[in-house]
Amino acid sequence: MLYRISRLLITLLAAVGSFTISRTLTAEGLSWPVEILWSVLILSTIVGGLIGYSISPWIYRHVKNFTSWLEQYLHKIPVQDMVSGAMGVIIGLIIATLLGLSFSKIPLVGPYFSLVLSLVLGYLGWSVGVKKKGEFLALFSILPRFAKDKKPGPPAEQKGLYKILDTSVIIDGRIADICKTGFVDGTLLIPNFVLEELRHIADSSDLLKRNRGRRGLDILNKIRKELDVNVEIYEGDTTSNEEVDSKLVRLAQKLNGKIITNDFNLNKVAQLQEVKVLNINDLANAVKPVVLPGEEMLVQVIKEGKEIGQGVAYLDDGTMIVIENGRKLIGKTVTVVVTSVLQTSAGRMIFAKPRDEAKEVGSRTYGQEEYQCIT
Repeated sequence: MLYRISRLLITLLAAVGSFTISRTLTAEGLSWPVEILWSVLILSTIVGGLIGYSISPWIYRHVKNFTSWLEQYLHKIPVQDMVSGAMGVIIGLIIATLLGLSFSKIPLVGPYFSLVLSLVLGYLGWSVGVKKKGEFLALFSILPRFAKDKKPGPPAEQKGLYKILDTSVIIDGRIADICKTGFVDGTLLIPNFVLEELRHIADSSDLLKRNRGRRGLDILNKIRKELDVNVEIYEGDTTSNEEVDSKLVRLAQKLNGKIITNDFNLNKVAQLQEVKVLNINDLANAVKPVVLPGEEMLVQVIKEGKEIGQGVAYLDDGTMIVIENGRKLIGKTVTVVVTSVLQTSAGRMIFAKPRDEAKEVGSRTYGQEEYQCIT
């Protein structure tokens, strides 16, 4: 239905445009006979309508594709960016209108100057409004009407939505997958000094460091462009003599935010200064499957352990399984019984033994208990 209406409108517009152009071109030929004049106008109107009808599918298809692209692009833009950008455009157009009135009376270039000025200042207004959205939207709190409608609340509830990213967690890359699942709320704040550190790492002469730095920058671009997460760049900086970890802790205290990291030392320092930390490694350990003593699992013995006779296997999530008397089973897939689970700072470690040996131990224990009962 929409396609047919669009073709009809395009055909009518083309016919009216052709009629108007023909009327203008034949204005000097008023001495022509009326029959010839109207014949030319009707013929040009019909030709224009046929041309519009023939090219209407092409126009409809391109307009539809552009509309779909624009809709997808607008869905990725946060609401704060759209509001601040729209306000910037409005201010830019107002300034362009006021300046354009002063230059409109210039011969030849006056009207075109106003048009160019509107385009340039409108774009600059959008760009400045998006980049300075924090300061831009903060102006509303100055107005009494907006301040009156603002719900009272402690500063911690108003500022605690900031999640400050550390350099290590950006390079690690798992933060992008966590954001994709929707478990991270609030605003991801990327300090300017963290970006500087990433840039220095990406420009390093060491190949490994250079690849890690570029990976971190790619992760940031992925989070900003592909994921539905509000990301802000913090332009401010603290004392330049401080290290990055100290700057992160100071910024978290200033904004009452939380630091997302997987750096063990930064985690301890932040906890000593009563700054909340979200550790990616702690999250990874928390979501690992819970294994209880006595459970059976099918694993492949990969290598020998540190102690004599031990074998080592791994679960899909990387958890190490130490198998008693498993050295002779290296390269085989066997069923083991969990004997104990040890949680360490490096992760979770599972101790087990082959199922056949566990059954033998269980049967011997049961036989001794039965013998004691009989005696």
